[in-house]
Amino acid sequence: MWFIATRKERNRSYVQNQNITDKKRTLIFINIIITCVATSLLSTALTTALPPLIADFNISVTTGQWLTSAYSLVMAIMMPLTAFLITRIPTRKLYITTIAIFLVGTGICVVAPVFQVLMIGRILQACSNGITTSIAQVILLSIYPLEKRGSIMGWYGLSIGAAPVIAPTLAGVLVDAFGWRMIFVFAFAVMLVSFIYAIFVLEDVLETTTKKFDIVSFLFSAFAFGGITLGVGNISNGIASQTTLIPLIIGIAGGIIFAYRQMHLGQPFLELKIFKKFNFTLSVLNSMMLYLIMMGTSIIMPLYVQNLLGYSATISGLVTLPGSLVMALVSPFAGKIYDKVGMRKLAIVGSVALFVGVFGMCFVSLQTPLIVAAVLNIIRNVAIGCMMMPFVTWGISNINNKNTADGTALINSLRTIAGAIGTALFVGIMNFVATKSADSYGSNAGIHGMHVSYIAMSIVAVIMIIVAVFCVKSISKKEYLKNLLGENDD
Repeated sequence: MWFIATRKERNRSYVQNQNITDKKRTLIFINIIITCVATSLLSTALTTALPPLIADFNISVTTGQWLTSAYSLVMAIMMPLTAFLITRIPTRKLYITTIAIFLVGTGICVVAPVFQVLMIGRILQACSNGITTSIAQVILLSIYPLEKRGSIMGWYGLSIGAAPVIAPTLAGVLVDAFGWRMIFVFAFAVMLVSFIYAIFVLEDVLETTTKKFDIVSFLFSAFAFGGITLGVGNISNGIASQTTLIPLIIGIAGGIIFAYRQMHLGQPFLELKIFKKFNFTLSVLNSMMLYLIMMGTSIIMPLYVQNLLGYSATISGLVTLPGSLVMALVSPFAGKIYDKVGMRKLAIVGSVALFVGVFGMCFVSLQTPLIVAAVLNIIRNVAIGCMMMPFVTWGISNINNKNTADGTALINSLRTIAGAIGTALFVGIMNFVATKSADSYGSNAGIHGMHVSYIAMSIVAVIMIIVAVFCVKSISKKEYLKNLLGENDD
């Protein structure tokens, strides 16, 4: 088949950075941006289309939610697999095939006559998105030199950050004017442009090997990442419920067996030994803490505006929209700052700003003007935008170039799980405290629960500040070159 690597292609020499012209880099970057816009749109657009979709298929809300839940679950399973695919299949064939899978899945969604068929289309989209999320970052980090990595990842962050922000609004217009299927038609059209574009501009820019597919490791990684993601997502049903406990037990057990197997394989499915690189491990932990807070506050803010203050969903959207837009827009500037001053200063300033934005919410009340919450949300999102992609860039720059795919897959997978934990954890704290303090606080029990939840987030932010001050170190070009050539390998 056309996407299977031949022996000649597998042994093809790696295209070094200096052999790629600036024009070619720009063309590849534009192609990646178009692809990411299409995939990112569908990550949030379906929330707007869910009500009419539920009505058309005559299904329950719980069943309809699987269109997003199953999507996240499949992505969590696919991300670890990308490290193998990227190192096994030539870049061009893998990338184009992945886009083709997305087009097939989206086409199925457009014509789906029943809900089950729509689910198949969504699963195919998730498979594609799980791969493109990692391969896009690996390509960019591989073809751009150290001094430009931060800036280019910043622009990449803008593309994946802006699309989910405008997607609900765009989806609302399309649904009202043409129906929910038009969302998929629009995504199909954008991805078709990317597919045609990729055929003409993309090259094999990543090194490939004759690495064999370890089906046992893949299955255990699926149990680990999928089980934990599903279990955490069901915590709202109760920590002791079967829908939570069973997936978590399977996920944790699968993770332990998976890790043990990788550490004892001569050619691991996913290289976990890169965690021996202290700076890479720090980048993963910081990325996870960042996602923990980001996803937690993204759920609690609308609850504060709508449930506690009694405003409409439209007002809630207007309160959070400026912060989301600022986070997307600040990403390119954060990349340039990273290139100039390094990770340490950026991490310190970003962590302090994050603490201010989170801790400030501990002092709002039912009488506080909404503008205060909106401003704190902007501060918080500026901090997130300053650190999100730079942490990825910094972490990958601290490992051998041949492990870029493994490092990217690990960061994406673990921070996705952290985001799911943040959503469940902080909302759980808020509801638990509100319920327990109902007699003492009366009508203020809800706001008290929110305060405690934000205090918990503030503690995480303080940990990030301590790590930034005492542990994070900016990488020099000399150190980067040693990592690139493998001279710093243990």
